[in-house]
Amino acid sequence: MILSLGWCLLALLFLALGGDSILKGASGLSRRFGWSPFATGLLLVAFGTSIPELAVNARAFVVGSQNLALGNAIGSNIVNFGLTLGLAAIAAPLLVRWRALAPLLICLVLATLALIALGFDGVLTRVEGLLFVVAFVVVVAIALVLGRRETPELQEELAGFLKTGDGLGLNLVRFAIGAALLYFGALWLVRHVPIVGTAWGLSPVLTGLIVVAIATALPEAVAAVSAARRGQGDIVVGHVIGSSLFNLLIVVGGMAALRDLPIPTSFVGFELPAALAASLLLYPMLRRDLQISRPEGWVLLLAFVAWVVAELLLAR
Repeated sequence: MILSLGWCLLALLFLALGGDSILKGASGLSRRFGWSPFATGLLLVAFGTSIPELAVNARAFVVGSQNLALGNAIGSNIVNFGLTLGLAAIAAPLLVRWRALAPLLICLVLATLALIALGFDGVLTRVEGLLFVVAFVVVVAIALVLGRRETPELQEELAGFLKTGDGLGLNLVRFAIGAALLYFGALWLVRHVPIVGTAWGLSPVLTGLIVVAIATALPEAVAAVSAARRGQGDIVVGHVIGSSLFNLLIVVGGMAALRDLPIPTSFVGFELPAALAASLLLYPMLRRDLQISRPEGWVLLLAFVAWVVAELLLAR
């Protein structure tokens, strides 16, 4: 088990470095080909940071570990709101100027409710999964349209996200290195994390929900704390909401679109409602004063801890 734990830690390092390399490559290529800096920044902030989770879930799906992949996708959403956003707000109050985030949060709530309703029969079919993927395209379009109405200051902040050189060769190398790091990171994590989970008495679903979701979120949590201290509340909250939408609509929906995806009863009864509660908890914070204070950060973090404890107690 110790050896497998070491491989998992190495895999997490590879995933973090690979995701960062891919993001920088995408940013550089967008500038190279003259794409809109604002649109690129918005997409990278909202959805690009989910690349490591996508790599892990894709690998888990390919080798037949659907429960691990599903657990990681839903668990990552709860971790995003409770751990990442909670720690960032505790580090520094988050001022949110990105007004389109409230409508996107509503989209997340509706998508979670849809998954709960469709999961009552124990499976998300290929047609239903395809509808989720189409819904993601609609959400992206909504985000881009609403983003055009934001203040020039916010548009400039998003356009400057991950600003890097636009050399073609440099960014193609970044993509190649990032892809290799993500491949091996996902390979080692999916291979060894079930061994660690079994040694700790966890099922594949619970391993994905807690171990993988928290582990893959730690680099993002550190980055979120750093961004909060720089006054980039929009970046932090935008990442949390966008990443959660990506996990639900593309990761879960994409897996179902390729192959009917079994939905465990516990997900409909507990995990998905927990993810729904986490997103609903954030909504009044965004609607009231567009600020997430330190006390509200503590509420999010303590709610996350309560969820982890409840999962472990139910598993026993």
